[in-house]
Parts: sequence; structure tokens; C-alpha cells
Amino acid sequence: MVSTGKALIASLRQQQNLSDYRKIHWEGTFEEYLDIVAEHPEVTRTAYQRLYDMILSHGTEEVFENKEKIIRYKFFTEYAAKYDDGIFGIDRPLMQLVNTFKSAAKGYGTERRVLLLHGPVGSAKSTIARLLKRGLEDYSRTDAGMLFSFAWKGRDGAPSQKCPMHEEPLHLVPHDLRPALLAKLNAGHKTGDYEVTIRGDLCPFCRQMFNERLAQHDGDWARMLEDIKVFRLILSEQDRIGIGTFQPKDEKNQDSTELTGDINYRKIAEYGTDSDPRAFNFDGELNIANRGLVEFIEVLKLDVAFLYDLLGASQEHKIKPKKFAQTDIDEVILGHTNEPEYRRLQNNEFMEALRDRTVKIDIPYVTRLKDEIKIYEKDFNPQRVKGKHIAPHTIEIAAMWAVLTRLVQPKHANLTLLQKLKLYNGKTLPGFTEDNVIELKREAVNEGMHGISPRYIQDKISNAIVAHPDEDSVNPFMVLHELEAGLRHHSLITSQEQLQHYKELLSVVKEEYEDIVKNEVQRAIAADEDALARLCSNYIDNVKAYTQREKVRNRYTGNYEEPDERLMRSVEEKIDIPEGRKDDFRREIMNYIGALAIDGKRFDYKTNERLQKALELKLFEDQKDTIKLTSLVSNVMDKATQEKIDVVKSRLIRNYGYNESSATDVLTFVASIFARGHTKK
Repeated sequence: MVSTGKALIASLRQQQNLSDYRKIHWEGTFEEYLDIVAEHPEVTRTAYQRLYDMILSHGTEEVFENKEKIIRYKFFTEYAAKYDDGIFGIDRPLMQLVNTFKSAAKGYGTERRVLLLHGPVGSAKSTIARLLKRGLEDYSRTDAGMLFSFAWKGRDGAPSQKCPMHEEPLHLVPHDLRPALLAKLNAGHKTGDYEVTIRGDLCPFCRQMFNERLAQHDGDWARMLEDIKVFRLILSEQDRIGIGTFQPKDEKNQDSTELTGDINYRKIAEYGTDSDPRAFNFDGELNIANRGLVEFIEVLKLDVAFLYDLLGASQEHKIKPKKFAQTDIDEVILGHTNEPEYRRLQNNEFMEALRDRTVKIDIPYVTRLKDEIKIYEKDFNPQRVKGKHIAPHTIEIAAMWAVLTRLVQPKHANLTLLQKLKLYNGKTLPGFTEDNVIELKREAVNEGMHGISPRYIQDKISNAIVAHPDEDSVNPFMVLHELEAGLRHHSLITSQEQLQHYKELLSVVKEEYEDIVKNEVQRAIAADEDALARLCSNYIDNVKAYTQREKVRNRYTGNYEEPDERLMRSVEEKIDIPEGRKDDFRREIMNYIGALAIDGKRFDYKTNERLQKALELKLFEDQKDTIKLTSLVSNVMDKATQEKIDVVKSRLIRNYGYNESSATDVLTFVASIFARGHTKK
């Protein structure tokens, strides 16, 4: 009998792709590497060129936002989604970031700068860095992203010694031979293709090995190359190959050797001196990140001595290991910091050199509601939250409050902060055009750089989910309670005025939620399609007669009568059609019906969103008294009323995403509003 473990291993073994493994672990001679370079010159790309191509390899799409063309990079959305990650709502900053990569890839100067992602806490700075590192790792495993390094073959059975900085093998070509080699490799160069170039020299360790082996071969460089083994390089943060991450520790304990390597004291006795490169560990973050990317977390908390290393690394592409000459590096230096640290940089005159060598890219909070919702839906969805139903609008209301805290109060006297949020979210408001939205964004320069972090919202949603173990659903009021309760202890709220402003915005959001659920319940009550169709038919008959100056035949008496103005206005008023605009609206409806008829299509009220809403509100107005929703508050109802309420509840579950308990809760809540006389006008 075959054991379960053996069967599982056999099954998994069949899924292995050994040919891929052999491909990414390719080894060969320097001569074979030159063949690869001649066929695929892109293997010699710089770190910036490789990073830019990696992002483009995932594709782009063009979208228009407020009359401006935005290039959206699928790397930050579709690729990120594979790792249950994603960045939403900051397309413009990401476009600026990728344009900086593009400029650096083409050698226009930004390759000699420290890229600084600047923004408030929780604004996706770390997420961007994490995705770029992971993207480079995966890209290096593809044919399009392959790169190579080399090792020195061991003597007398000793193991090979890899270049500690995973250098480009072409660094092995002496300076006097490089022009001739490059001329031949680039002989068939086409416009748009990458041109093979050799930038930089060997690291101290490889320079020592090079000189020793060259002397052993009496200066015959070609014979010395027989001691070289070229191999495919796979970037990996875990293996410390081409991807580095540096996080400042206590300022008193910072040591610059963490960036540029340190002496290996155990090998000093073997080689006799601490200035022998074989007695040195070239394993600082700037060493191991060569050919890839190094991330500096909270870069501006670095000690000044570290910043000097950073200046040379960015401007000159060189680092200075202890007791060795300046060493060439090729890597993307990406740092991130928050607002207080950046202000400290601006106010420190000793950091002027760093400011001059920094490209700052602002990464603000999301200011568009639909994008903020996506951030939370990624973590709080039926697949992730088991055994707990998240009631409709729970995520939306929390996201709405978060976005409101980040918006700047509009200068327009007739515009509230909530209306501004809706405009940003793509809604249309009477009297406001797309140009007005552009102007609103232009006048609020630092919008999104302050406010509540998504992390705070995520924490409070989590609290709401676990704080009510006996409930099978979590609703907006539970989350709003957690949001408000946590404000008293929020470390980033620095004034009583700010606290009061956030509380007032919670009240705004609660009122908006009331309007949303009242509308939903009204639509559920009015979701009798037969009754809606009859009402629509009656309305259209009267509108047709009115616009064509005819009379309407009474379906009961058979007599011809004037169009029913009272009926038509009772429908139109539900969607705020003023008396002076009724003729335009009625002609608009008839023109719409006529256009459908020309195309051979039949009119259906569901195809006209405004008319459907008006009809539903009218039908609700006619039916709400017969349903006696307010009896839910008194807990006294007859069988007929209970049956009608059960029908409404089933519609809420079927059409709006509620479960049994949350549908009951929302009906009871709306009933209490009606009991207070707050019916929708």
C-alpha cells in the first residue's frame, strides 16, 4: 500500500518544471556568455533600465480623468493582485514615479539621484517598494529579465568563489580591449534596441583575483578567462542577491559598515592583513543590492555618516568600503519617509547636499471614495472573513469618513465637503462641471497629505468584527462606534480642533448612511415590477398626450380626458424636476422612446435610471402606508403586515446583499426614522 506522503510527493513532483529550473540555473563559459550578449544585448542593462522594463512588461492602459490622460501601469494592479496586494487611487504619483525610472533608464540624470517617496503614514510607500522588489525578483526569472554574473573557479578541488557583488561579467574585459569588443557587439545595433555598454570596474575582491590569475597565466587574458564561470543571476531579497533593505536602528548604534561591508576578522590570520579584500565581507546593503534595488526605510532617520555614503552611491555610483578604493555599484536607491522627517531635512542646513540629490515623489492618501473602498475590500471580503456577514455599506461608510478627513474645505460657498467627495468620486451635481472639479483639485495643493490613515480604518473594522461574537453580521453602526471611540486615543490627533472636526465628519457620514438605507428600503418596498410597469405605462400615456396636445382615454370609463398633470408632477417631483423644467423632461422622455423605436427596440423604464428612480419613489409613497413599516418599532403587527414586511426583507437579501439579521436591522432602523416622521421628501 502506497503511503499518503509518498503519493503526495509523487503528485507534486509531476508538477515540477525541471527545464525551467535548469534554464534559470544556467552555467557556462565567458565565451558562451558573449554569444548570449550578441543575441540578447538587454542582458547588460543597468538596474534602472531593468526596473523600467519590468514595469512595462506587465502592460499599461490609458484612462482619462478630469480631461487628463493618465497612464495606468498594470504592474501596480494586476501583478500586485497575484500576491494579494494592490495600490489604488494614486495613478498620478505612480505615473510620476515611473517617468522618473524612464528618465534614469535613458541616462538623463535622475539615475544619479536618491528617489524619495514622501507621504503620510499608511499611504502605500512601503507597498510600492515591496512590489518593486518582488517584481524584480520575478522578472529576473524570465527570459526577458535575465542577467548574469560570474565566479572564479576553485583550484585543487576548492569550491568556486562567486563575485560578492554579483557584477556584470563584462567588467572582466580590460579597459584597453573594451572599445574593440563593444564595436563588434554593437555592429548590428538597431535604433530602439539596447546598446551594449560596460560601466564600472571590478570590485576589490575580483580585482585581486583578476590580478593573481592574470599573473599565473603570464598576462594572457584569454587564458585567464578559462578560470571564469558565468552563471544566471536570480535576484532574491531572502538570499541577499540584488535586493537590499536597510532600516535605521538606534542612532547611537548605527554603523556605516552595515551599508558597505566589514572586515572578516577570522580571515586576517589567513591572509596576514585586514586590507586584503579576501579578508573583507562585501555584504553591506549597498554591496548586495548591486544590479538591483535597495530600499531605505525611513531614510531621513539615518545618521549623517550614512548620508555621506548615500550621496556617493547616488551621485557617483560608487561606495567606499573600509580600507579599500571606491567601488562601482549599479542599483536603484529608493527611500521613503513621512512629513515630519522631511520637514526636518528641509530645516537642516547640513543636509543641503542630500536635498539637492533627491527626487521627491509625493505619495498622498486616496481622495476618491471608490478607490478607498477597494483598499478595505481586499482584506474584508467573504473569502477572508469567514462566519461573519459584512452588511452592505459597512466598508463604504468607513471609507467615506476616511476620505472626508483628507479633503480640504472647498472655497466654493455652495459646496459641502461631502459634495466635494461625491464630485471627486465621479458623481455629477447641478451647477458643477468637470472644469470645476479640476479647479477644486488645483486649489487644494496638499490634499491627501493629511487625514486618517487606512491602517486606522482597517484596525477599527477588525475590532468591530470580533467585538460582537454573538452577532452573525457586522454593520456600519458597529464600525462607526469603533471609529469614534478610537479617536480619543489616536496618537496622530494633535489638537482639540482636529478631534472635533473628525467627530463632526462622523455625524455627516451617519446622516449620509441614513439617506442611503432609506432609499434602499424605499426601492425594496417599491420593487413590485407589475405595479411599476402599470405606473410607468400610465405616466407615459399622459406624457405622450401632453407633448402632442392630445387627450387620454380613461381605461375605466372609456371617456377622453385631459392629461393627468397631478400624476405626472407626483412622479417628476421625486427626482427634483422643477415646474419650469417639466416640459423639457417630458420631451426628453418622448425623444428617448422615439430613438429606441427607430432602432427597433421597445421602451423599458429600467433603461432610464432617472425615470426608474422616480417611479420607485412614487410607488413607495403610494404603498408605504399599506405596509405599515412603523409597526416594526412597536412590535405589534398583523399577519398580512408581517407577510408584506417579509417580502421586502427578501428583496433586500436578494437584490442588495443583506442577510437575514442585517436586513431585519436595517428595516427596524428605517422604521424608527419613519416613526420620527423623517420620511424621504
